[in-house]
Amino acid sequence: MKVMTRSAGMRRVWLAVGTVVLMNTSACASTPVASSAAPATATAEPADKVPASTVEALRQLIDTHQLTEVRTTYNSTYGASLLFQPEKLSYYVALFHGKEFWRVIQTDSFEQAEGVYRTFAQQTQTLAEVDIDTMRLDAGKKYADRMIALNQQRLQSLQQDASRQQQQAREVAQLQEQARQQAASLTAQLHDTTSQLDAMKQQIHSLETMQDNPNLALPAPAPAAAPTPPQPASPSP
Repeated sequence: MKVMTRSAGMRRVWLAVGTVVLMNTSACASTPVASSAAPATATAEPADKVPASTVEALRQLIDTHQLTEVRTTYNSTYGASLLFQPEKLSYYVALFHGKEFWRVIQTDSFEQAEGVYRTFAQQTQTLAEVDIDTMRLDAGKKYADRMIALNQQRLQSLQQDASRQQQQAREVAQLQEQARQQAASLTAQLHDTTSQLDAMKQQIHSLETMQDNPNLALPAPAPAAAPTPPQPASPSP
């Protein structure tokens, strides 16, 4: 058991109670403070708050450091504390939600205080199930939203890459077709050029063969012209 000082102990319990966010949909109910009444198990939140006098009395004891924290349990925004007042050998068991004390039971019996505390602690666990499920589901939804956004960005990036690749493929196909047409034209031109070259080579070979022949080749003589017959003389007048 830890004795509360001005910087620790019970003040930590009160400060922790004050810092938990109060749920808007939660309601607070009152249960009379009694030293012999057994705690009732609650499955739904009561409609009214603890009487102000009981709350103020407990706060005053906490603020003046007259209580020692024995046990404290937290479940989401719900909590239960077992507190001891050494000067009067008295025990306080508090069930709180958010910033508000929900139920406070005072007793001089440690066994009864332990039983009430266990009941309150179990109630905090039951009551917090919806909060915890909501917290988990909210976190799961936010995570899914983030994953959707990231995957959407990834999808857009892949779509842009695919579009660029398709555009490049079309451009390459056009270049390939132009290259095939150019190759076909060059093939035809090369065939014609090769034919001309072969003809020229044949002419050169013929001329070289003629020039390399040592025999003198003379042109054939022209045929002789036939003699012209004489014309008769014209008579004198």
